[in-house]
Amino acid sequence: MTMTDQDAGGRVLRALEDGDPSVRLKAALAAGTAPEPRFVGPLVERCAVEPEFFVRDMLTWALTRHPVDLTLPRVLRELGSARARARSQALHTLSKLGDRRAWPAITRGHLTDGDDEVARAAWRTAVLLVPDGGEADLAAVLATQLGRGGRETRLSLSRALIELGDAILPALDAAEAGPDPRVRTHALATRRLLRDPDAGFGYAIEEAKRVVALGGAGT
Repeated sequence: MTMTDQDAGGRVLRALEDGDPSVRLKAALAAGTAPEPRFVGPLVERCAVEPEFFVRDMLTWALTRHPVDLTLPRVLRELGSARARARSQALHTLSKLGDRRAWPAITRGHLTDGDDEVARAAWRTAVLLVPDGGEADLAAVLATQLGRGGRETRLSLSRALIELGDAILPALDAAEAGPDPRVRTHALATRRLLRDPDAGFGYAIEEAKRVVALGGAGT
């Protein structure tokens, strides 16, 4: 590495901490365009605190441009962070890396995290990385979150479950037989979307509400 390269890399690292988000965005782009091993740690650290979504997305892209054997261990350590943003962005980055060696690090605690953004990121990542044969067990954990949160959170969960295919049916059966109408409604709507992917989530929810109100069950 020449002195000029070292100077350029130093400018990138300093720019990642700049108060202007457009400067941070350009720095993340530069880090991904000309990746260097020394960028990995600072990129991961910036992900944990970056307030701007579009900058975080570029930071993740930059990490995917580095060798996965460098990025994966560093990203995995963030899963245990006390900061919700660090956990959610680490999970998002793992989904982009797509390396199934990360699977054992995604725990039930992540899938049921009290922060909706962390949980949603965990759901998306888990269904991408789950090993063959593990779909039903994952579905059983995800089903414990049925009825959770607002529309976007419920839609995220339904989409994650649907990615698992028919492996979710036993979990949906159990949820639909439970006492909580919110859980039953969400389970019925998810089943409808599994059968008919073109059905809108809003329509599926409203149909499920009618079924639950009448005391019925899905078919």
